Parts: sequence; C-alpha cells; structure tokens
Amino acid sequence: MSTANATAPAAVTADSRITLRGHLRHTGALVRRNLLWIKQDPESMFDALLMPIIFTLLFVFVFGGSIGKALGGGQDQYVQYVIPGMLAMMSMTMSQGVGTGFSQDFNSGVMDRFRSLPIGRGSVLFAKIAVELARMLFATVVLMIVAVLVGFHITSWSGLLATVGLSTLFASSIMWVFLTLGVVMKSAQSVQAMGFLVLFPLQFGSSIFAPTQSMPGWLQAFTDYNPLSTLADAARGLMVGGPVTHDLWVTVGWSVAITAVMAPVAIHKFRTKS
Repeated sequence: MSTANATAPAAVTADSRITLRGHLRHTGALVRRNLLWIKQDPESMFDALLMPIIFTLLFVFVFGGSIGKALGGGQDQYVQYVIPGMLAMMSMTMSQGVGTGFSQDFNSGVMDRFRSLPIGRGSVLFAKIAVELARMLFATVVLMIVAVLVGFHITSWSGLLATVGLSTLFASSIMWVFLTLGVVMKSAQSVQAMGFLVLFPLQFGSSIFAPTQSMPGWLQAFTDYNPLSTLADAARGLMVGGPVTHDLWVTVGWSVAITAVMAPVAIHKFRTKS
C-alpha cells in the first residue's frame, strides 16, 4: 500500500477529533494564507477587476440599443434590465476560479503539505470558498461602479444589499461543485474546460441578458428551471421593482440543495484523494 493511501484513513480519523473551534482557527489561518498569496500575486485579481468592466460595456453598448427597443425603451431601459442579471452572472463566473485554483494547488504539491498537517480537512475547502467570495464581492463593487457610470439607477439600497447576499449564497453553493471538479480532475485546464461547458448553457440559456419570451418553447422550459434565471429575476425585483417572492425562494432552494449534495462529496473526495 502506498504512503498516500495509508495516511488517508489516519487523516480522516485525526480530522474527526478536531473541535469546531479548531476548525474555525484553521480556516482563519488558511484564509490569511490565501490573502497573503493574492497580495504577493496581484495579477490574480485581474479577472475580478476587468471582467465586470468588459462584460458591462460589451453588453450595454453592443446589445443595449436593440434589446432595449424590444423591452419598450432604449439603451437606458436595457441598463436597468441587464445589471441585476450581471450580478447573477458574476456569482457563477467567479465561482469557477475556486476549482482551477484548487487543482493548481494539488499539482504544485501545496495540498500534499496541507494534508500532512494536523488541520481540519474541511477547513482547507472553507478557506478557499471564503477567499473566492471576497474576490466576488470585489468584482461586485467594480460592477456597480461601472453600472452607475453607464446610467444604472439604484432605486433601493436595501434591495441591492439583499441581491448581493442572495448572489453570495448561490455562489457559495456553486463553489462546492467546482471544488469537487478541482479534486477529481487532473489539471486546472480540465477544470476550466468543464466549467465553460457548464457555464455557457446556464448563462446564455437564462434571463440574464435578454427576456426569454422570444425563445423557443423547449428553451423556455429550460430557463424556467435554470437557477441563474430565478437569481437574475429575483435581483431585478429587489433592485428595480417587480415580483420577488417566487424567484427568491426558488434560488434559495437551489442553493441549499446544491450545497447539501455537493459539500459532503467535495469534503469526502478531498479527504480520501490519494
């Protein structure tokens, strides 16, 4: 039996003896480690800085006029429509980074060192999620600054904060999916490729960028069950007015269900990976 395989059961046993306070302390230390890494490598924040700017300008100035007319207005009308949807998109797009980063840590040997230390295995994953959520919140701030500059009107600050909270909840659930991919797939490139295969249908087969009424019936049926559609529609209701309750609870339901299924899978795969 290999050394890695032999130490896996022992690691799981040691992990079970760590108290909640110990897990929290380990998570805090790992969060600090990850933040220091970002400080040493500021280029890792380029996606969080540039993605909101590029996507906002692209969709507003390329598609804003034509889709805005379909909405019964113009570019200004489209800005009010698409910005809440962009918040939903950001929660999904930024979540992908946690999987690629996790895979890179495995391939560089960092995870082997972590797994040899007497720390909670779940703490490693929770710390990754916490730092990626911080990156997502940074990207959200950038998005809202650009949104205001292109004409978005914040009609409800409480609605904006509720939208950020809902997006954070959904993003944290999706991160468990990408963490699992980061553990089971052999390279960061594979995680990224799989992420795009998941992200594109969910993002463009939703109400994020355009209303779904003109879509074919089979695609509308897909968008009705797409959590990004319910998240985007809930965000619009909270930020610019409209129905909220149904989309809000469906999004929360999706978030809880995904976390309940994928968090145990990700932790188990990480504990037993040889």
